[in-house]
Amino acid sequence: MKIAFAAEGEGISASLAYHFGRCPYYVFVELESNNIKSTTTKKNPFFNKHEEGSVPKFIAGEKAKIMITGGIGPKAIEWFDKLGIIVITAKPKELTAVLKDYLDGKLSGAKSCRT
Repeated sequence: MKIAFAAEGEGISASLAYHFGRCPYYVFVELESNNIKSTTTKKNPFFNKHEEGSVPKFIAGEKAKIMITGGIGPKAIEWFDKLGIIVITAKPKELTAVLKDYLDGKLSGAKSCRT
C-alpha cells in the first residue's frame, strides 16, 4: 500500500503540510505489513499554479491509495473520491508521527477546510 503525504520538506521526518495543493513536496511511503518498504519525495509540480483535478491526478499517477494532508478543499476531496483514493486530514506534525497515528487507527476521514 502506498500513502501520499502533503509535506513541508523532504523525507519522512518532514512536517505534514496544511494545504495539500500548495505544499512544496509530496512524500510517498510504501508499506508492506505495516512496515516502511520505501519512501520517495517529489517536488509538487503544481506548487505555483494548478488546474482543478491536476494534483489528485498526479497523486493517482504515483499509485497512492491514501492521501494524508493537513487541509484540503471540498472539490479536491471529490476528485480523490472519483479516483478511488481515500483522503485523511490530520493535525500537521512530523510525518513519522502522522504515519504512526494512521497505523494505530487514530486517523480517518477528511474535513474540508472550506464548506
